[in-house]
Amino acid sequence: MPDKKCSRREREKLRQRQDMLSAALELFSEKGYHNISMHEIAARAEFAVGTIYKFFKNKEDLYKALVLEQSDKFHDTLTQAIEAPDDEIEKLRNYVRAKGEVFRANASMIRLYFAETRGASFNIMAGLDSEIREQYDIFLQKLAMVFEEGIKNKRFKKISDPYYLAIAIESITNAFLFLWLQAPERHPYPENPDVILDILFKELMDS
Repeated sequence: MPDKKCSRREREKLRQRQDMLSAALELFSEKGYHNISMHEIAARAEFAVGTIYKFFKNKEDLYKALVLEQSDKFHDTLTQAIEAPDDEIEKLRNYVRAKGEVFRANASMIRLYFAETRGASFNIMAGLDSEIREQYDIFLQKLAMVFEEGIKNKRFKKISDPYYLAIAIESITNAFLFLWLQAPERHPYPENPDVILDILFKELMDS
């Protein structure tokens, strides 16, 4: 098999690309996508603007690469959380914890994400690439399977379609995260996942 290790030149190109994406993320989250130019991104990353155009065709191409990269990271983390070898209740707790952790660790990207979508749950995927929408739907299907298994194993009552329950918990966690972004000290994201889950658990679980 061929050696999969990157050469020094390839590693340098990857580092340069990451520096550009990091600079763009900082600027986009500070001022918004439409208020930033490629020249500003180049200056923040300390590259000539021509160097950036060797990596990205234009600002839209750079933005798309940034969102795709972050989306992959988020969905990988959340998928691992709900595929852990735990029962359905613990899988949901893992999901709530992991979502809080990954969002707190990537606050700049999340602020940009909510700013572009205006935080509206019904519009949360508006304007995003079809690849992200597909990835998001695959994750929701997996999250729905947690509820489906919980109903099958009689841990949950069947109060709704499992897919709708997945959408509900996704929307609830997004609402808590949006509050945290607006006022982190006044509305911290709960350390105890049951603070969020009890909103659903009181209906889902037998008393």
